[in-house]
Amino acid sequence: MGEVEVSTVRDTRRRRERPWVRVLVYALLGAIALAFAAPLIWMVATSVKPEDQAASGSMRLLADPAASTPGWAARNYAKVWNDDSVDFPLYLRNTLVVAALSVVGMVLSSAFVAYGFARVPWRGRNAVFWLVLATMMVPFPVLMAPLFIIFGELGWIGTLRPLWVPAWFANAFNVFLLRQFFMGIPKDLDEAARLDGCSHWGIFWRVIVPLSRPALAVVALFHFIYVWNDFLGPLIFLTDRDQFTLALALNLYQSKAGNTPWNLLMAASTMVIAPVLVLFFLTQRTFIRSGAADGLKG
Repeated sequence: MGEVEVSTVRDTRRRRERPWVRVLVYALLGAIALAFAAPLIWMVATSVKPEDQAASGSMRLLADPAASTPGWAARNYAKVWNDDSVDFPLYLRNTLVVAALSVVGMVLSSAFVAYGFARVPWRGRNAVFWLVLATMMVPFPVLMAPLFIIFGELGWIGTLRPLWVPAWFANAFNVFLLRQFFMGIPKDLDEAARLDGCSHWGIFWRVIVPLSRPALAVVALFHFIYVWNDFLGPLIFLTDRDQFTLALALNLYQSKAGNTPWNLLMAASTMVIAPVLVLFFLTQRTFIRSGAADGLKG
């Protein structure tokens, strides 16, 4: 213990003797953060400009007060929300329905499969687990044609079902994530639950799930972001414009004639990204708890 304390004191003294290192690190991190935030800042700034200023190519982040009238920010967002050609509330509702059903299905199915790999002993378990992980190497474009044929035979093309039903059959990455978390939970808890008369379902629902809430929340958040930003799936499986999601709605603002209303497109993009950013900031503590729990288990 003495050697550890001495090394800790030496590290503290070195940090105090070189304060410029800390300043340099913070300056570098700030520059990187600004570089990543610059597109978001430009998007928000363009969303509050008039159309002529948004398409002028100027690098000014704010609208020119001398060439614009007050209320352009609220006016742009109101146009997007009340646009007759792009029904934003309808597309928002469709996206929320798909996201809610997909997240619930993904969390439940992935947790069930992960529990089977982590806590239930059966022959060939490791081989099947590696086979499941191998499916992560198959890109979605390879599966587009087979899935389109299958969903066409089921009569699901042109509906929202192809976007959320597959989520109820788990995902290899989420299964891997939850399996690793479940394996870190002491198995003594399972034995204690069996002594109390719990079956596998009772152990899963009363022991594993309450202890795995941070990991389940991370899976839910990751899949929500994926579904919210998914463009290729809705583009392939949806045929009716009334069933479009927000990702497809943004594409409707891009005019092939070159007259894209950039201020409205950026306002719509800001409205689409805002819920994801708010959700991410609200769930930061969940990420911290999940990382801390994994660190303690490791």
